[in-house]
Amino acid sequence: MKKTTKARLGVHIYYVLIALAEIVIAGVVALLLTLLLDNVLEIQLSPVLWVLVFSAILSCVLGFLLSSLFFTPIARLSRAMRQVGGGDFSIQIDPPNRIREVRDLYENFNLMTRELGATEIIQSDFVSNVSHEFKTPINAIEGYAMLLQDGQQSEEQEMYVKKILLNTQRLSELVGNVLLLSKVDNQAISGSSVTYRLDEQIREALLLLEPKWVEREVEFDVELQELEYTGSQSMLLHVWVNLIDNAIKYGPHGGLIRLRLLAEGQQAVFTIDDCGTGIPEELQHHIFDKFYQIDSSHTAEGNGLGLALVKRVLDVCGGTIDVENLPTTGCRFTVTLPNK
Repeated sequence: MKKTTKARLGVHIYYVLIALAEIVIAGVVALLLTLLLDNVLEIQLSPVLWVLVFSAILSCVLGFLLSSLFFTPIARLSRAMRQVGGGDFSIQIDPPNRIREVRDLYENFNLMTRELGATEIIQSDFVSNVSHEFKTPINAIEGYAMLLQDGQQSEEQEMYVKKILLNTQRLSELVGNVLLLSKVDNQAISGSSVTYRLDEQIREALLLLEPKWVEREVEFDVELQELEYTGSQSMLLHVWVNLIDNAIKYGPHGGLIRLRLLAEGQQAVFTIDDCGTGIPEELQHHIFDKFYQIDSSHTAEGNGLGLALVKRVLDVCGGTIDVENLPTTGCRFTVTLPNK
C-alpha cells in the first residue's frame, strides 16, 4: 500500500515539474518574441493576442513532453501486447530511462513474456515426449489385435477385436496429429522448398482418402488448374488431406464435394465446398482452435486437431484459410497461398 502511494506521489511530482518547465519555457519564448517584435520589428500586439500566443506555445510544449514521456512508450507497449496476444512470447522491449514507473512497467512486461515463453516450451516438450511414449504401446496393441483377426473367433470376439482396432487407430491418429502439430509449432519440420504441381498433390490427397469416400459413396466435382507451386510439399499435403477428410466425414452419405484450384495474380486459391449442415457463424472463429469440436458431446468422429494443424501449417507457409456457409447448404473453406 505504501509503495502504491509513493508511486502515485512520484507521478504527481512529475506532472508538477512538467508544468513548471512548460511555464518557464513559455515565459522565455514569450520574452524573446516580445523583444523581437517590439524592438526589432516595432510591432505592437494586444494583450489578448499575447495570451493566445502563450497558450499555443504552452500547448505545443505540453503535447511534445506528454507524447515523449507517456504516450509514445504506452503506444509501443500496446503494440507489443498485441504481439503477445497473437502468441509471440519472444518479444522483449527496451525500457525507457526517463520515468521510473514506465520503466518498471516495461521490465514487468519483459518478465511476463519470458515466463510465458518458458511455460510454452515446457508444455510443448511435455506434449511431444508424452505423445512419443503413447505411440509405441498403441502400435503394439494395434499389431496384436490384427493378429487376433487371423484366428478362429466367435462373432462376439470378432466384434471386440474390430472395436479394439478402431479405437487404437483413432488413438494413433490423435497422437500423430499432436506430434505433427508440436513439430510445426517448434518449426521442427524441414522448411526446404521445392517446386511441384499443386493440382497433382491435391489429386494425391484424394487417392489417399479413396477408401473413405468410396465407403460413403461421395461424389466429387473437381476442377483443378495446372499450377506450379514452390513451398514445403510434405506440410501442404496435410492441409489437403485434412480438409477433404472433414468434407467426407461430416457431409451426408452420397453427398457431393466440389474442389476448385485456380491462380489469381500472385496467389493460388483453393476452395472446397461440401453439402453438410454448415457451421454456425458464432462458432466459426473457434474451429481452428486446438481440440475444439462443434459437437460438445464429442460423440462425432474426430479429435479437434485437424483444422488447428491446417491453420498452423498455412501460417508457416504464409497462407490463409477462411470459412463461410453456402447460401443453400454446406460450407466453403478457402485456402490462399502466395505463389511468387
